[in-house]
Amino acid sequence: MNVTNLFALHGKSALVTGASSGIGKHVALAYAQAGAAVAITARRHEPLQEVAAEIVAGGGKAIPITCDVTQAEQVAPMLKRADDELGGIDIAVCNAGIINFNGLLDMPLEEFQRIQNTNVNGVFLTAQAAAKAMVARQRAGSIITTASMSGHIINTPQPVGHYCTSKAAVIHLTKAMAMEFAPHNIRVNSVSPGYILTELVEPYAEYHAKWEPKIPLGRLGRPEELVGVYLYLASDASSYMTGSDLVVDGGYTCW
Repeated sequence: MNVTNLFALHGKSALVTGASSGIGKHVALAYAQAGAAVAITARRHEPLQEVAAEIVAGGGKAIPITCDVTQAEQVAPMLKRADDELGGIDIAVCNAGIINFNGLLDMPLEEFQRIQNTNVNGVFLTAQAAAKAMVARQRAGSIITTASMSGHIINTPQPVGHYCTSKAAVIHLTKAMAMEFAPHNIRVNSVSPGYILTELVEPYAEYHAKWEPKIPLGRLGRPEELVGVYLYLASDASSYMTGSDLVVDGGYTCW
């Protein structure tokens, strides 16, 4: 057994949603560096093209596909194109997600549903489509969802009850899919990041100083500090792992 080979993705194909920035972008770049051909998707066309160009410049293969993962009529053709052009999908990272800081007391139903639609429905639609493609090709695979420590705790002082709800749902959905997809040799696991300094978090700078004293490591994390976990779950190194949630939060949830 060669340990380096366990973590390599040579000859494999991956799909990463929400890949135009933040965690998704760093995961896509890491997968390409590890040897995988990568299909990347997001709603924003231009940033997606820039990520694809960066992957190609590094010697990798990237297929950018603009897609709104909340729309089933967009997810199905997106997945088909990725599957066709890559010759099958081995890894699917369901990462697209959104957040805002609005309290539940006066929240309109439409706002609550908007968060669930992207963070939960988008994960379901993407994972389901990826699993169907894997089953059709009788191909073992790994599906990875991006949950959050917010699926385990309620963040304070910011009001994000709708977001916490969505991420708790992702964790449990991941476990349900792991059970149902196991007979097809498809593994499903989730990653639960803590406070990571991405484009999603940067606009809330006034909260950073309030969060850091509660983080045992004393700082927010960086997106590149998550890629090792995503690489592990995508690779053969995690071949006996399914239905698990890996928390990477600087110790925040230890309190």
